[in-house]
Amino acid sequence: AGYSVDAYGQADNVLPIVSRESYAVVVTDIRMPNIDGMDLLSKLLEIDAALPVVLITGHGNISTAVEAMRLGAYDFIEKPFSIDRLSNVISRALEKRRLVLENRVLRNQLSGENDIVNIVGNTTAIRNLKTQILALSQTDVDVLVWGETGSGKEVVARALHDEGDRKDKPFVALNCGAIPKEMMESELFGHESGAFTSAHKRRIGKLEYADGGTVFLDEIESMPMELQIKLLRVIETRSIERLGSNTLIPLNVRFVAATKTDLEEAADAGEFRRDLYYRLNVVMINIPSLRERKDDIPSLCHFFLTQARARYRQDVSEMTADILAQFMTYNWPGNVRELRNAIDRLALGMWTGFENAGMVVSNIENSSLAQKMAAYEANLIETELALNNGSLKKTYEKLGVSRKALYDKIQKHGISKSNG
Repeated sequence: AGYSVDAYGQADNVLPIVSRESYAVVVTDIRMPNIDGMDLLSKLLEIDAALPVVLITGHGNISTAVEAMRLGAYDFIEKPFSIDRLSNVISRALEKRRLVLENRVLRNQLSGENDIVNIVGNTTAIRNLKTQILALSQTDVDVLVWGETGSGKEVVARALHDEGDRKDKPFVALNCGAIPKEMMESELFGHESGAFTSAHKRRIGKLEYADGGTVFLDEIESMPMELQIKLLRVIETRSIERLGSNTLIPLNVRFVAATKTDLEEAADAGEFRRDLYYRLNVVMINIPSLRERKDDIPSLCHFFLTQARARYRQDVSEMTADILAQFMTYNWPGNVRELRNAIDRLALGMWTGFENAGMVVSNIENSSLAQKMAAYEANLIETELALNNGSLKKTYEKLGVSRKALYDKIQKHGISKSNG
């Protein structure tokens, strides 16, 4: 079946070479000298509880099989068996092992001391973004976050909060475009009993509730002009007055505002207060669009698939190289949010391709058929290399081509052999 096999005469010789990093399946007999198969199973799972172990026996019975599966065996096969059955079991077990190892690598990457858990990627643009967030999180400076729709502005704001000293205090997110205009002032500042007709009791506003923490003002460009004036005063004085009160309440909050528009242009057009823009724009963080960091797509897909497995409580297989190649050639106008939604549909078995096919391979839309086919082939090879962490052997095996054919295509397309 094409697998590389290491054979051992007894179990004692296997234990020293197995580790948590082993990309392997252990296939073992049960009746063996010194250590039998059941004992070997227990010892192997002490090394790594997720290691696939397949037990084979000519003396099988139901109680033995049940005990093996209870201990954590991947499968139990009774002699005589067909080669196809064994090959299929090993194929499934290796796929499961690959997912386990990839998940561990991803978790290690996400838990690195200089990394940020929910910001996934390793392109230069994302590394620079993470560095900027980590530096700013140690300060109380107000921040303006700019990014296209779906690029992750709230994720960045949350990271600024979670990585700093305010992480144990409230993080209050307000969508300025979603709160009705007539409710926004009360929502922000709160009110005293009797402040207006329906104010039957005192209400603490979002700003006061966030004391000690962070206030995230999403779609700040949507805030009505009259409220922009009041917000400017709050930011300058770090204090508020509830509606119906003359008492100033001091605030210890950090403001992070987010926008998808150019606020300076909006100020020039009289649609946004210039003084508020300058007050918010002490430091600006620009989030790169997904099309500017396409090399992060494989990591993002793996990250979202892992989340989907937990959320939907089902075993979702890893995406194929063909689908990933489609993802890599798509322009993602909805950015990371659109990618996450696509992965959810894929996980639920509802993926039917991109609705807007014109957004695919748009960078070569005026090219000839041969050029488009060459670009697709190059992208497919690069994607498979990334999936296999740069392993050429795994790549040409997965693509079903010879070693020489893959090398020739890599040279033809100018692909880096260290891709992945």
